[in-house]
Amino acid sequence: MVLRRTSTSLLILTFFGLTSNNVSAFRLSVFNQIHEIVFHGKGGYDYNTIYNMPIWLREYTFHKLKDFYNQENKNPNEDSWVQGNVKEEASKNKQIQVPTYITKASKK
Repeated sequence: MVLRRTSTSLLILTFFGLTSNNVSAFRLSVFNQIHEIVFHGKGGYDYNTIYNMPIWLREYTFHKLKDFYNQENKNPNEDSWVQGNVKEEASKNKQIQVPTYITKASKK
């Protein structure tokens, strides 16, 4: 006689909802998240570091990068490294200025 143990949980799924039907979508989302962090981290992260990172830290890092790039894309015409009136002066002085001096190579 074989006794079968049943779950005491009222939920049908007993392992956090991860089934053979949705495991491929979950795996793909994890690898996409790792790719986005490595790619948009601009060399700050490598694959092994992100793969072995705790889930809560990986998700935090992913959302911080996502927020940064969303904020950057809100103002595409605004350069963060140009300050004050320098940008206005640069846009006014688009004419090419030819130097008034002449340089010649020395003849030996």
